[in-house]
Amino acid sequence: MLRTPSGGAGHGTAATDSGLMSIGTVLNVLREEFPEVTISKIRFLESEGLVEPQRTPSGYRKFSAEDVERLGHVLRMQRDHYLPLKVIREHLDAMARGEAVQLPVVGRQRAGESVLEPVEGPTAARIGRLELLAAAGIDESDLKEWESYGLIAPLEGGVYDAEAVTVAALVAELGRFGIEPRHLRVMKAAADREAGLVDQVVAPLKRHRNPQTRAHAEARTKELAAVTVRLHAALVQTALGVRLP
Repeated sequence: MLRTPSGGAGHGTAATDSGLMSIGTVLNVLREEFPEVTISKIRFLESEGLVEPQRTPSGYRKFSAEDVERLGHVLRMQRDHYLPLKVIREHLDAMARGEAVQLPVVGRQRAGESVLEPVEGPTAARIGRLELLAAAGIDESDLKEWESYGLIAPLEGGVYDAEAVTVAALVAELGRFGIEPRHLRVMKAAADREAGLVDQVVAPLKRHRNPQTRAHAEARTKELAAVTVRLHAALVQTALGVRLP
C-alpha cells in the first residue's frame, strides 16, 4: 500500500491544505515501491487517460491521494502482470463502476489475435506484434522503422518483451517534438553500454555454484537497473540545466 503524505505542517508547498500533491511529491511517494518511475512516466500515464489530476490556474498538476493510489495500481499491473495500458484502463474503469472483473493477463497469440487469459500464476512478459501496435497506438510502418534502428527488437517466435510498449510510446512521444527515430540511436547505444556495465557486476553471481546466489543475481540486476535509470535521468537534467517540477 502506498503511503501518501498528509496535507498538514511539515510538507511545505509540496502539498496544499486540501491534501493535493505536486507531481514531485507524487514521484517521491511512488518511488518507495517503484524506484524506476519518472516524472515523464507519470505525465505519459496522464496523457493515456490513466489518471486525471487537477490543475491550478497556472497549469500545475495537483494529485489527490486517490490519484496516487490509481497510479500505484497501474504501475503494479504493468510490473506484475505485464498488461498493456488499454487493458489496465478498461480494468480500472470497470472497478470504478463497481463491477466484479477478473484481472486479465497478456497471453499467447493465436491466428494473429491476442488472447487475454485470467491470472492463475506467474506469467512471461511477452506480447504479440498486433498487441504491441494496438497498445502503443502505432502502425506497422512505424514499428518497422524503429526496428531498423534497433530501438525495438522482437524475441524468438516474433513476440516482444512487454517493456517494448513503453519504449514504443516514448519514441512516439519524442516524435511529436520532431525527434526522429534515427536521432535516438545514440540513446540506444548508451543504454546498451549501461546494461553491459550492470551485466559485468552481476556476472559473478550468475556463475556461482550456490543456487541461492544465482537467484540473487536477478534481484541485484533490478536494483542496479533502477539506480542506473535514476542516475541517467539526473545526468541528462544536469547537462540540460533543467530541473523537472
